Amino acid sequence: MKVRAIIGALSLGMLAFGSSAAWAAGAGPAAVDIHQDPTKVGEPVGKRAATTVKMALEAIELEGILDAGAKTTYKYWTFNGKVPGPMLRARVGDTIELTLKNSKTSTVQHNIDLHAVWGQGGGAEATKVNPGEEKSFVFKATTPGLYVYHCATGPIPMHISSGMYGMILIEPEGGLAKVEKEFYIMQGELYADGKGAHKDYNDDLMAAEHPTNVVMNGTGSALTGANAMKVKVGDNVRIFFGVGGPNLTSAFHGIGTIWDRVYPEAALGDVHKNIQTTVVPPGGATMVEFKARVPANFILVDHALGRLGKGNVAILTAEGAAVPEIFHEGKLDAKKEAPKK
Repeated sequence: MKVRAIIGALSLGMLAFGSSAAWAAGAGPAAVDIHQDPTKVGEPVGKRAATTVKMALEAIELEGILDAGAKTTYKYWTFNGKVPGPMLRARVGDTIELTLKNSKTSTVQHNIDLHAVWGQGGGAEATKVNPGEEKSFVFKATTPGLYVYHCATGPIPMHISSGMYGMILIEPEGGLAKVEKEFYIMQGELYADGKGAHKDYNDDLMAAEHPTNVVMNGTGSALTGANAMKVKVGDNVRIFFGVGGPNLTSAFHGIGTIWDRVYPEAALGDVHKNIQTTVVPPGGATMVEFKARVPANFILVDHALGRLGKGNVAILTAEGAAVPEIFHEGKLDAKKEAPKK
């Protein structure tokens, strides 16, 4: 879809991911919808005491839908079959045992580097797993924050770009403030080449930093149409947003809204208020919060808007009654404009 057409569709809030399930069925059993459900945010820790937590991930390689509209596929490398991988959630002070398994159907070695970990390679050195193997390590969650994790097996950019990234939230003592809705979104880019429907990783495009696809949650325009996120007018909304990369920085912006609170670079002890656009580097994250004040299709983008045509968009729909004192179409009421005598 051309950029002009996309912008026109966005103005109406009508951009759609399309019937990916139906198309995947027609494309054959190998075509899988790999996009991550943004509502899968894990269980908030609340006010519980620090404890021991066990986490398990599996490296899975599979043929997935790259762009349903273009009917293209790509050989994704994933954690647990989705992009991004699952959102992991714990609290500061927890002792965490993490196990990484590499599916026996994989073709290469994988591992995991968590930015929340103090230890060699963030755990990467301890989790080099060949197909069919699994390995574990234990770490202490020392510092609250929202952290990226990714595969760190060489060539690292290829593994990350192909889908091997996710986030782990280490909540502060006492947990985060309650909100009505939380969502999990990650931006990533792919360097996919080929004349047919199936696209392959292209190292030259990677080296030149010229991505063919810039996506949210793994697939072009995945979080639109039937997969748009939904809230109600008046809801307080929290978005956990990260950039898997491996190369591009995101100017994360919500068209039609203003972030009430931004935790820059996911530093949970710091907050900026009333922010229009926040910068998130590759391998970095942020947490944004806002109240859905009016009914609208809020359009989440990287404000480097040339990336719209590469699939970089998500829709968050707020449903409810109009709030005309905040927004309404048309002119001011003439009676209200008239000065009092």
